[in-house]
Amino acid sequence: MEFDLVIKNGKIVDGTGNPWFKADIGIKNGKIVKIGKIDESQGHEVINAENLVVAPGFIDMHAHDDLIFFDDLFNKPKLYQGVTTVVCGNCGISPAPVNRKTLDVLKSYIGILSKRVSFEWITYGDYLRKLEDLGSLGTNFVGLVGHGTLRIAVMGMEARDPSQEELEEMKNLLARSLEDGAFGMSTGLIYPPGCYSKTEEIIELSRVVSKYGGYYATHMRNESNAVLESITEAIRIGREARVPVEISHLKVTGKPNWGKAPEMLKLIERAREEGIDVTADAYPYTAGSTYLASILPPWAHEGGEEKLKERCKDPEIRAKLREFIEKRDDWENFVKQAGWDGIIIAYSPSQPEFEGKSIAEIAKLMQKDPYDIVFDTIAEDGLKAMMIVFVMNESDVEKIISHPYVMIGTDGLDIGVGKPHPRAYGTFPRVLRVYVKEKGLITLEEAIRKMTSLPAQKLKLRDRGLIREGFWADIVIFDPKLIGDEATFKEPRRKPKGIKYV
Repeated sequence: MEFDLVIKNGKIVDGTGNPWFKADIGIKNGKIVKIGKIDESQGHEVINAENLVVAPGFIDMHAHDDLIFFDDLFNKPKLYQGVTTVVCGNCGISPAPVNRKTLDVLKSYIGILSKRVSFEWITYGDYLRKLEDLGSLGTNFVGLVGHGTLRIAVMGMEARDPSQEELEEMKNLLARSLEDGAFGMSTGLIYPPGCYSKTEEIIELSRVVSKYGGYYATHMRNESNAVLESITEAIRIGREARVPVEISHLKVTGKPNWGKAPEMLKLIERAREEGIDVTADAYPYTAGSTYLASILPPWAHEGGEEKLKERCKDPEIRAKLREFIEKRDDWENFVKQAGWDGIIIAYSPSQPEFEGKSIAEIAKLMQKDPYDIVFDTIAEDGLKAMMIVFVMNESDVEKIISHPYVMIGTDGLDIGVGKPHPRAYGTFPRVLRVYVKEKGLITLEEAIRKMTSLPAQKLKLRDRGLIREGFWADIVIFDPKLIGDEATFKEPRRKPKGIKYV
């Protein structure tokens, strides 16, 4: 038999978690057709994988690459890591469905990439067809519908409950999107407009997801002081809507909350014992990244980006915001969690000289109050300004990353400007370097399972995520001695080492 490609002599880590084994792989028409002993003369092309690991292509369970393909067809930062499938539409925001009347609001919350893309779609199906029109994408694409996107389409940025009519309209938009090919729905309950919604609204929408066999992914309402209550809310949604739940970038933030990881994981274990399909994903860093405007409380975002900028210019409202941040911690208060020295400007179009510096550093350099630095930057940049926040503890990260129900997601995106979080380039190789090779917390086989078959199972991808005859040949080949991340917070775009073929 002739093969398009033969991979010879590799150590196959097949994605099941089982020990590696040596074999050759024959690939034809994009699929694995034989695993065993194959003569190299049978291959049109041959890769000698001696001393290399051959594994299923990695699945990035939490990506924000919804628009990246319009800018970078190959999605190179993910390919460099060995990622062959990205799951997008996370944290409550997806590029579709669109209401033309509120498109500007949606684009402001999607971020800078939306400025480079003409939104020539209305439905989720239209959006998927536009992706297909681009040609062969560098990675496979899985998409979720953002709950925030549904709310913006129906209600704009109004901070209230939907009427029954509005809720029905959201349910209809969601159902149409699932019929068009979306895999489920995501929420971003820290961000507007998701933070304005009650649990009952999410349950009602998740029942639609359940009907179509999808899953519910959530950036929970709180990852700090109320993290246990937020996990409980996510589990309740899964229970009452009868829908599988994926807790996005599972973490616990803020020094007073460090050490809660075992309790968090126990809640997930108990839910699974009860019969609720709850899993999570995580990235291997003690810092996160999001809009700089996330420093401000939810009420500051009411009405959208322009209202937000106006509030940051108003001296009276600035004083109220300052008082709210200093006195309240019943919301995701990044200032209290990270401190000014733990909040780094990742991107500011108006003040590029701030990028890579902490708010504390900038305040000292400018001889200004840190609050004034933040308010002035948001007043000018709005939702374009991005930050990196150091809010986690390595011990919690270790416990979460090594838990059997937790898969890997980058939560990373390089928009081509500023200094992005290094997770966009380093997540998967970093897990293999730090948690497998250096700390020995998990085996190589278990790490690969978390990156491949575990997310494939959650996504119901029945022919990906394993090295199996009949499966698609999404494959990564790497050197187990060299594998590792090179990207840092100072140099975030450095490519990983050790990845030989994808």
